[in-house]
Amino acid sequence: MARNPLYTADFKPTPYWWEAAPLRALPQTLLPAEVDVAIVGSGYSGLAAALVTARGGRSTLVLEAEAAGQGCSTRNGGQVSTSLKPTYGELSGKHGSERAVAIRKEGFNALAFAETLIKDEGIDCDWEVVGRFHGAHNPKQYAALESYLGNQHAGIEVPYKLIPKAEQRSEIGSDMYHGGVVYPAHASLQPAKFHAGLLDRVIKAGATVADRTPVTAVERDGAGFRVMTPRGAVKARDVMIATNGYTGATTPWLRRRVIPIGSYIIATEPLDAALAKELVPHKRVLSDSRKLVFYYRLSPDGRRMVFGGRVAAGETDVNISAPRLHAEMTRIFPQLKGSKISHSWMGTVAYTFDTMPHLGKGPDGLWYCMGYCGSGVSLAPYFGTRVGQQILGLPEGATALDGLGFPTRPLYTGKPWFLPMAVRWYRLRDKLPL
Repeated sequence: MARNPLYTADFKPTPYWWEAAPLRALPQTLLPAEVDVAIVGSGYSGLAAALVTARGGRSTLVLEAEAAGQGCSTRNGGQVSTSLKPTYGELSGKHGSERAVAIRKEGFNALAFAETLIKDEGIDCDWEVVGRFHGAHNPKQYAALESYLGNQHAGIEVPYKLIPKAEQRSEIGSDMYHGGVVYPAHASLQPAKFHAGLLDRVIKAGATVADRTPVTAVERDGAGFRVMTPRGAVKARDVMIATNGYTGATTPWLRRRVIPIGSYIIATEPLDAALAKELVPHKRVLSDSRKLVFYYRLSPDGRRMVFGGRVAAGETDVNISAPRLHAEMTRIFPQLKGSKISHSWMGTVAYTFDTMPHLGKGPDGLWYCMGYCGSGVSLAPYFGTRVGQQILGLPEGATALDGLGFPTRPLYTGKPWFLPMAVRWYRLRDKLPL
């Protein structure tokens, strides 16, 4: 088959991040017969929890169906925010003012925690507090941003700077938007390097990480559980499910509560340094106000555009998504029409029906942490740490999200049959002056 002319000669259908931080091949050792804590999933959530329990003196086993880090923890865009989707107004209507404030503060806590974790652990992952430019895709959205940010609830104000359209070129080399806002506290990192750093510290803490070891069942066994795998069974006092967008039939209660959604990303070939500076003058992370949001940034070396978003109603192949993403990218940046694609990949995030992350212990006695709604780079390690602390019985594990109901919908079993319809509706909505 002829190579797509948009591709470089060395094009790869794998994450660009893996070039600097390839997935590790872990040694296949015998599984322990019994552990204090078994964690299913080796992404940010599972590793953060494992780091806490292993350092807390609990024998800890992390089980991963694929290579450690195969999932979205090494496939995301590396944008780090305070993002909890619901606004104060939405939350206060459901939970009251005091709890709404506390929930919103957890987003700030997560961003601060990510920076502290990286610095305290000495993780080399290209962490930079670069700020975010969030573009308004039509004038009404700019007005809505201005109104919302100018009327924030006391105590949970987000630092910001409005950028009118006349000043937009100071932030982004594009005329597509109608102004926007800069959130100066947002940051960027290299997601695969961050994951590799967490994995290294978990192993050094004494936890066992067993990759290529899918969990086929989790059964009650007296006061604890029996975790079944093709390599044998393991008894565990506590079990945590940290599978997020890859939650499957093994845990049907959780599967009914998360909506797996593919997010697709491309990286360009190296750009001329002057062009890269023109496109993103301050190396900020970038996003926009569309419901079908596009998120993009320069690579840590400032030489490639890394551009992601949703470009198909249903899930698709990365060879199909790549030219569509390129078309959207060049709509924002016509200067990139001649730039080729070096990498194209996707990862699966998990949304929830209330657009909130959820953590705690389910009715089956299993701990869980998932549903970051596209903001897992900060939320996953933060809430994963909190679940680890809860397993240890530590008071600092408490969060404002504890005890919240984890909603589902009638007839939903984990396959989002409604997603193509929702995507088409959002695509139409984004074209309207709303």
